[in-house]
Amino acid sequence: MKTKALFITGASSGIGAATARLAVAQGWHVGLFARSEDKLDALVNELGENAIALPGDVTDLENQKAAMAIFVGKTGGLDAAFANAGMGLSAAGTDAGDPEEWERMIGVNILGVLWTVTTAMPHLKARAGHLLLTGSAAGRRHISGSVYGATKWFVHGYGGNLSEEMKSFGGRCTVIAPGMVDTPFFDQPKPDKLQPEDVARAALFALEADPRCAVNEIFLMPTQ
Repeated sequence: MKTKALFITGASSGIGAATARLAVAQGWHVGLFARSEDKLDALVNELGENAIALPGDVTDLENQKAAMAIFVGKTGGLDAAFANAGMGLSAAGTDAGDPEEWERMIGVNILGVLWTVTTAMPHLKARAGHLLLTGSAAGRRHISGSVYGATKWFVHGYGGNLSEEMKSFGGRCTVIAPGMVDTPFFDQPKPDKLQPEDVARAALFALEADPRCAVNEIFLMPTQ
């Protein structure tokens, strides 16, 4: 039986880690890419032989290429990649914002996504594979002065463009767009909001959909 292989960025915690757990439970092999090597190692110890730690910086294209080469070398191919890594800002809006922080965020939220896609695409073509991108409710509505939201508008627009591009080889692209999720992204716990497992279930729903069905976007919002 062919190994089902999923590469995940931002995999050390939150949505990425939850997706890795659910994917392994459903028979996938996962490549876990993030900067926190100790957290990745702990997750691999939990998940077992179907997971591999791939420490690296999502803003470094060569880091991603090297990690992908290791993962594909182990699995024999790539069925899906989840461009999930992202960061927010300490100050909202444009007037109060920090341009240096914007630059770091754009490196993660935009360039990091581009680097994941360009690294994965040659491998996905070989298997009519699937791209998942973490968008946001902030990329579906206008929020006063939100530079973070603008980066997620990019993800949503780019995801739609990728869906069209990937039709040429039978591939699919899904943008997962959650509202507020209780993850380390926030300084304070948000127990009444979405949980990472909610987003992970959405991701696996898209991945496991029949090949005739392209799930282009899943928009999740907390009930509270």
